[in-house]
Amino acid sequence: MFKYIVPPAMVVALFFALIYAPTEATMGDLQRIFYFHVPSAWVGFLAFTIVFVASIQWLRTKKTFWDALAASAAEVGIMFTTLALMTGSLWAKPAWGAWWDWDPRLTTTLMLWLVYVSYLMLRSAVENPSQRASLSAVVGIVGFLDVPIVLMSIRWWRTIHPVVLSASSFDLDGSMLATLLVCLGAFTLLMIYLLKLRLKLELQRIEIIRLRDAVIEE
Repeated sequence: MFKYIVPPAMVVALFFALIYAPTEATMGDLQRIFYFHVPSAWVGFLAFTIVFVASIQWLRTKKTFWDALAASAAEVGIMFTTLALMTGSLWAKPAWGAWWDWDPRLTTTLMLWLVYVSYLMLRSAVENPSQRASLSAVVGIVGFLDVPIVLMSIRWWRTIHPVVLSASSFDLDGSMLATLLVCLGAFTLLMIYLLKLRLKLELQRIEIIRLRDAVIEE
């Protein structure tokens, strides 16, 4: 179903972001990056939330599905968080005069990205499936603690990063807010679709390994 919904949803999102939304008075067309930057960060956090829940479920049930889901969600989350960091840098250069600033929001987001990159490196380094799943689950759970820190960093510390998802903070008019919501919805659908594809591949990989081991034992 998602393969029929996602492409038109992304086309609609592009139309809203690039054509429908009015040009922002101060930043001009550069502000349109906002419609890709915020949704990328949002679905990245959503993917890491799935890692968190799936990791808990693995430790509780020891079912392979939950470990496969956690691994798949981590990869998807890293992809979207990378996109969020890249679009943020493109925005920061003309807005702040630098590609990067060790601002609390940026720093905590980079830390989150590094944690889950380390998560995937750990999965590659440990050969025993059960041990790999358990160690990865611990990292996935502990790493998720950075998500609320990222979200609250602009309220806890002094920062130059604007408060997102607030119409008053960006002086969004109705069409801008509608565009943001459309893009959030489209990116969420895209994330779910990519996660389903990645999970299918992971489960197939696990099944192939199981069949190979069964043949070897015979």
